[in-house]
Amino acid sequence: MTAINPYLNFRGNTEEAFNFYKTVFGGEFAALMRFGEAPGCDEMPVAETEMEKIMHIALPIGVNGGVLMGTDALESMGQNLIEGNNYSIAISPASRDEADRIFNGLAHGGKIEMPLSDAFWGAYFGALQDKFGTRWMVNFDGNNSK
Repeated sequence: MTAINPYLNFRGNTEEAFNFYKTVFGGEFAALMRFGEAPGCDEMPVAETEMEKIMHIALPIGVNGGVLMGTDALESMGQNLIEGNNYSIAISPASRDEADRIFNGLAHGGKIEMPLSDAFWGAYFGALQDKFGTRWMVNFDGNNSK
């Protein structure tokens, strides 16, 4: 497995939070995408006033390849944050086969939120909640294969 990283969800203040984290950890954002920049965003149920909210942001932290990631959870998209569901553990497996194995193992007895499939950003991605309530995201981007 290549990496395991925390993925945080916020109620519309992801940008503020990550600018704060940047002052603490230093560095520069490795990724920053707003909902309005996403391919097919006009087909998503995102309110016009939320197009500038953060769809994905990544801040490398530490020297071992750790990345703190986050997003704005939007009520217009049916997302409702409560304490305990405002994070996921993001896994970057080393192969597509490993992605399938990990995802299917974690999904046993759990709830699949987004089945593994090819995503618009070029990765093989899926999200789920395991039978213990822990939220997981599996993202194989092809750059991790050996």
